[in-house]
Amino acid sequence: MAVYTHLSSEELAALIAEYDVGELVSVKGIAEGVSNSNWLIETSGNDGAGARYILTMYERRIELADLPFFLDLLDHLSSAGAPVPRTIHDRTGASWRQIDGKAVALIEYLPGVSVDSPTAAQVRAVGAALAEMHIAAKSFSQTRANDLSVADNIATLQRCGERDLSLIDPAVFAAIARGTALQGLWPAGLPEAIIHSDLFPDNVLMLGDRVTGMIDFYFACHDTLAYDLAVTHAAWCFDPSGQAFRPDVATALLAGYESVRPLSAAERAALPILAQGACLRFIASRAEDWIDTPADAHVTRKDPMDFVRRWDFYAEEGDKAFA
Repeated sequence: MAVYTHLSSEELAALIAEYDVGELVSVKGIAEGVSNSNWLIETSGNDGAGARYILTMYERRIELADLPFFLDLLDHLSSAGAPVPRTIHDRTGASWRQIDGKAVALIEYLPGVSVDSPTAAQVRAVGAALAEMHIAAKSFSQTRANDLSVADNIATLQRCGERDLSLIDPAVFAAIARGTALQGLWPAGLPEAIIHSDLFPDNVLMLGDRVTGMIDFYFACHDTLAYDLAVTHAAWCFDPSGQAFRPDVATALLAGYESVRPLSAAERAALPILAQGACLRFIASRAEDWIDTPADAHVTRKDPMDFVRRWDFYAEEGDKAFA
């Protein structure tokens, strides 16, 4: 999440009036993340008791044609009982609208907070919630290809160029060659369905040890379920810099996932390679954002080296990481 675009109070009030949610009371920009503009919206609510929503304006990496997939997926998962926010449809029944040529959607606000230093119990709950989401997603009738495959991520780094990547760190440029070698090792034939593919701690809301919300499904796609688990492993099982691996958290994540959906032997064996691919994905997106994010954007850039260090760990200690 982030704020790239300024909307006046008049524009926001007019937009909220298109929904049956009461009158606009207050707006607060949300600064986390790097892809879309987001605001916390408070309204009077239909009963006058007040209500909260998240307003998202789609700025980057999202094709307009993909929006029905993303928003319908939220509604499907929410209806299936997953802790996922539903889309608020406007008075005409539309799930999204446009302002000055940019798409916007109003999303249900879910209670909870994102945890910075999760406990093993919390991460076990995240693993179980991820598996439950995978099962619920199997009955979703729409599909979307993964446009952030290993080949796509290599291409992103190549577009960034050796000079700019090396200015971040030479190891970021070296990820191109490492990713090319990884392609030859990539597993095939594993179970697939719709995956989240971006389940970082800031995309999970919790109250105590309970998952109350999984959010930001705007990279969701049809891909290998074990890859989604590997992405989550890379996101949750290290300190933020990627320098310290947390084995207790890693064990809890796998135990929570398998308490709902046991992994096959082939899936478990593939996890170290899938995790390296997850690292490549975030090195590429972070490097691109590092280079392309405007200086005046209200966004905190994220260091690609955090995932270079994770990749090094998986390459050297992959079996230990998923023991």
